[in-house]
Amino acid sequence: MSTAQIIDGKAVATKVLAELKEESAAWTKQTRITPGLVVIIVGNNPASQVYVTNKTRTCNELGWHGETRVLPEDVSQKEIIDIIQSLNADNTVHGVLVQLPLPKHLDEQAILDTITPDKDVDGFHPVNVGRLSLGIPAPVPCTPLGVIRLLQEYQIETKGKLAVIIGRSNIVGKPMAQLLMRKGSGGDATVVIAHSRTANLPDVVRQADIVIAAIGRPQFVKGDYIKEGATVIDVGINRIPAPERPKGTRLVGDVDFETAVTRAGAITPVPGGVGPMTIAMLMRNTLDCAKRLAAKE
Repeated sequence: MSTAQIIDGKAVATKVLAELKEESAAWTKQTRITPGLVVIIVGNNPASQVYVTNKTRTCNELGWHGETRVLPEDVSQKEIIDIIQSLNADNTVHGVLVQLPLPKHLDEQAILDTITPDKDVDGFHPVNVGRLSLGIPAPVPCTPLGVIRLLQEYQIETKGKLAVIIGRSNIVGKPMAQLLMRKGSGGDATVVIAHSRTANLPDVVRQADIVIAAIGRPQFVKGDYIKEGATVIDVGINRIPAPERPKGTRLVGDVDFETAVTRAGAITPVPGGVGPMTIAMLMRNTLDCAKRLAAKE
C-alpha cells in the first residue's frame, strides 16, 4: 500500500507570486500603471477578516495598491452599491472584490452584479460566467483556476481523463467543470458533476481519475471512494472540534485525508493545498484586469 504524492499548494503559490512580481514590475515600468485591488468586507466575521488581510497583504507585497474597505454590519444595499460604483469609475482601481458571505439583509447577487465585469477579479459576474462558458478571455473564479495550475505544475494529465467534481456551486463546481472541459493544457477532460442528490455517489467517485471535492462537508469523501492511483484535489476548508489542540479545533478538508492518502496517486492537504492557490490566482486576475483595462484606454 503506497502513500500518495503530496501536492504542495504553498510552494506553487510562492512560484506564481514570484512570476507575477517580475511580470508586473516590467509592465509597471513600461506603462507607469500600478495594479490596484480594493476588497470590501461587511461586518466583523473573524474568518473573513483573516482572508481579507491575506489578500491585501499579498497585494502590497507585490508592490501593488491593496486596500480594504470595512463596512458596518448594518450597511444598506444602496450604500454598498454606491461604493462599488465609485470604485468602478476609479481609474486607479483595477480589481474590486466583495468578501462573502454577506449579512442576510443584503442582496448578494445584486451587489456582485454591480461590479463592472472588467474589474470582477472573482469572476462571479454573469458576463464573466458567460465568457468562461464561451471560451472568451475573462477573469475566472480563483479557486478553480488555482486547481488547474496545481494539476499543470505536477504534470497530472487531464486529457481524456474522467474528472468527478463533487459539488455544483457557482464558486467552484460549475466553473471547475468549464475549465476541465476546455481544449488544451489542463483541459480536455471528461467531466461529471456529482452532488448531494447523486445516486450511488461512492460508486461514481470510484470511477474517477481525478476527484475534486468541494461539497462543504468535513471528511465526507472516504478513502474507499478513491480509485487506486487517482488524483485527489480537496477544496474543502472545515473547522472541527479537536480538544487536544490549544485552540480546541483543527482544519480539515472535504476528504478524509488519512484514508485517502493510502489509495491516491497524488493528493492536496488541508491546509496548505488549494487555499494558498486561491489568493495567488486572485493576484493573477488583478494583474490581468489591469492589463485589459489599460488596453482599452
